[in-house]
Amino acid sequence: MAHLRFTKGHGTENDFVLLLDERGEIDLTPELVRFLCDRRAGIGADGVIRAVRAGSLPAGAGLSDSTWFMDYWNADGSTSEMCGNGARVFAAFLERETGADLSGGLTIGTRGGTRTLTSLGAGVFAVGMGEFRIADAPGGFDVEVEAVGLTPARPGLSVDLGNPHHVVALASVAELEALDLTRAPRVSPAPPAGSNVEFVVTRGGEVREGIERGRVRMRVHERGSGETRSCGTGACAVALAVRSWAGEGSPDVWDVEVPGGMVTVRVIGTRTVLEGPAVLVAEGEVDVSLVAAAVAA
Repeated sequence: MAHLRFTKGHGTENDFVLLLDERGEIDLTPELVRFLCDRRAGIGADGVIRAVRAGSLPAGAGLSDSTWFMDYWNADGSTSEMCGNGARVFAAFLERETGADLSGGLTIGTRGGTRTLTSLGAGVFAVGMGEFRIADAPGGFDVEVEAVGLTPARPGLSVDLGNPHHVVALASVAELEALDLTRAPRVSPAPPAGSNVEFVVTRGGEVREGIERGRVRMRVHERGSGETRSCGTGACAVALAVRSWAGEGSPDVWDVEVPGGMVTVRVIGTRTVLEGPAVLVAEGEVDVSLVAAAVAA
């Protein structure tokens, strides 16, 4: 395997290298993932997504062998349970590469559990994000978060969407923009497997088509990738945290501004649905023999 075919795509500028590997024949290693995601030596991305049948991957155990599995890797070569923006891009990729009909919904496997992908038309996709869990935190907070550019440390709330998140409320957009997220925020007590950390500012809301909608702006440092232009599970975590803090009667629909655009989060009982665009921007071949040279260097 000297050359590897790839597609490049993004969801609100959270970008990915996508690989079609139905039978699990690609030797996808941490070194290869780091090379593909390198923005100077490789293609450049926040992560790698492999489309593989569940029966061809140990992580797909328990699913039907024919179920499509979203094998998601962070830019640092570690795997992750779930990626909301990545799932939308995965949906667009499956539509184009396999002819899958997503108009009525397609259930896929992820390390965070099964998820349903639905095409809403015009390049917009919805992802059923599964059940969420918000920490039972007196006063709405259960951790303390330190970040460069933020003084003093601030309280945060733990939210689980199949992967771990900590959400911190800030007072103003100026405070949000002053953050330096080139270094990972420090969460106390420290989560054993790390976490994604989101910082959020409320932006009011509106009633549209008879539905009350909240609006927030966020930035995120993703575990294994650093600051990204968007984070789908993070947008859900932010909407859930702000909704929890606002109390009874707060909206079930939230428009979330991220540096790369906007996504919408719908809270339905104990589950969330993430809606937003997905774009496939390029395809080609990469010389993977360069991986050995990159590792040696």
